[in-house]
Amino acid sequence: MSSFPTDIEIASKAEPRPILEIAAKLGLKPEDLDLYGSDKAKVHLDALKNRRKGQGKLILVSAITPTPAGEGKTTATIGLTQGLSKIGKNVCCAVREPSLGPIFGIKGGAAGGGYSQIIPMEDINLHFTGDMHAITAANNLLCAAIDNHLHQGNDCLLDARTVSFKRVMDMNDRSLRDIVIGLGGKTQGVPRETGFDITAASEIMAILALATDLDDLKERIDRIFIGLTLDGKEVTAKRMGVTGAMAMLLKDAIKPNLVQTLEGNPAFVHCGPFANIAHGCNSILATKMAVAFSDWVITEAGFGFDLGAEKFFDIKCVYGDLCPSLVVLVVTCRALKMHGGVKKRDLNSPNLEKLEAGLPNMVKHLENIGKFKLPAVVCLNRFASDTDAEVQLVVDYCKDMGIPVAVGDGFARGGEGMEDLADLVINYAQDCKGTFKPLYDWNDTVENKIEIVAKEIYGAEHIDFTAQAKKDLRTIKKFGYDKLPVCIAKTQKSLSDNPRLLGRPKDFVVTVRDIEISAGAGFLVPVTGAVMRMPGLPAKPAAENMDVDDEGNVTGLF
Repeated sequence: MSSFPTDIEIASKAEPRPILEIAAKLGLKPEDLDLYGSDKAKVHLDALKNRRKGQGKLILVSAITPTPAGEGKTTATIGLTQGLSKIGKNVCCAVREPSLGPIFGIKGGAAGGGYSQIIPMEDINLHFTGDMHAITAANNLLCAAIDNHLHQGNDCLLDARTVSFKRVMDMNDRSLRDIVIGLGGKTQGVPRETGFDITAASEIMAILALATDLDDLKERIDRIFIGLTLDGKEVTAKRMGVTGAMAMLLKDAIKPNLVQTLEGNPAFVHCGPFANIAHGCNSILATKMAVAFSDWVITEAGFGFDLGAEKFFDIKCVYGDLCPSLVVLVVTCRALKMHGGVKKRDLNSPNLEKLEAGLPNMVKHLENIGKFKLPAVVCLNRFASDTDAEVQLVVDYCKDMGIPVAVGDGFARGGEGMEDLADLVINYAQDCKGTFKPLYDWNDTVENKIEIVAKEIYGAEHIDFTAQAKKDLRTIKKFGYDKLPVCIAKTQKSLSDNPRLLGRPKDFVVTVRDIEISAGAGFLVPVTGAVMRMPGLPAKPAAENMDVDDEGNVTGLF
């Protein structure tokens, strides 16, 4: 009996339709596009301004607290898109761009899996249309300008000790988290402590994802908070004088990318901020295009509902004036078993007792969806190792709770395996009258906004602010940044800020160790627990299994 083909094997056998044909499904004309070969395109921003045709139904796909390898949320998003198309709906999806860090690390790419993928999968997971490189270059141009300013006389009296804006690279490299630059004498610059973040966690990434046009992009870059002068005044990126050059580097990256699913459905793939250390959503521009040109739009937010989805609602939807109609919560038997106490190495073995013990994690996420005044349906994303008894246990539990549930088999069967979920989505979303409501008021105090998210969404008992965080709060209030929303950086492995507390933890304290000002992006970043903005590679990186032959054929890419 042959084994199931790998993602790259499935994708390589697909015959993509011309991207002009895919664009035509959205009412886009050739003059609306910049072609990247025959299967990829960037969409001009004028296409959104000139031919807005209405508002399609926006569906968010989120998940319970995942295992380290992920639970197939993007696969479910793409599969649901294909499933809706199978039942005759005009549909497209809007998802994030992959980062090279997870691809070469452990988690993998972000193009879906099995027979629910977006293609060309190889291109999307690697260099794609160059957006990640443009973001990295623009970010590091600002860093170079900051250090050059310090070296060339520092006429604004910037205190080098307070510079918070860091260089980035699109790779997991723990050795660059904390470094000292400017060593080697006077000609080498001003020595100072700094470090690298991963590109997906950069403020430039967040700015690109939240900008509504090129002018908005420039204004946001100008507002980036760099640090303080020696006499305690704020310094922003505008002072460095390179906003125009940064925008030039990003002039193509701001245009959403258009590709297709394996079954020929339009797919926007644009921007890729991580949800544990950023806001975890694709761009406002891509989502708005999808909503304007399709009757049904399926999008996703990173990691569990407590991370990407909360930020989707409280940040992206408010900035983008978006009104979602429904949440699909992706659940897997293996993640539930992990939250019931099963070790990672044993997740593929049947265990009804531990599966049932992990169900409170799902319940908490369902409760959280209700706090945004939206209906929810559950997609039980089936894995090959799931037994019928395990699947039935979860299905019966959802039905007993009164929660609509469908078993998703998009990985193995594509759109056909997601038709039941598609029917549920139609039934529960088509009559939604826009009841969505953010969790908190941006005008509340920063402390209260953090407390509301931590207590209502995570289930925390108390929030502890370190001395550094309290100092940051004073700076935030002094310069009028206290009315910004909060984008909490937290581990994705637990509802708490402690990755070891699985399931539905109770009576825990969330520790805010510092609060970063992302004034350009338009939010504050309370950093909790031990979360870091530059991941590291695992003991056995996925990169060790990858190769390319003399004919350019890639192997090992999932």
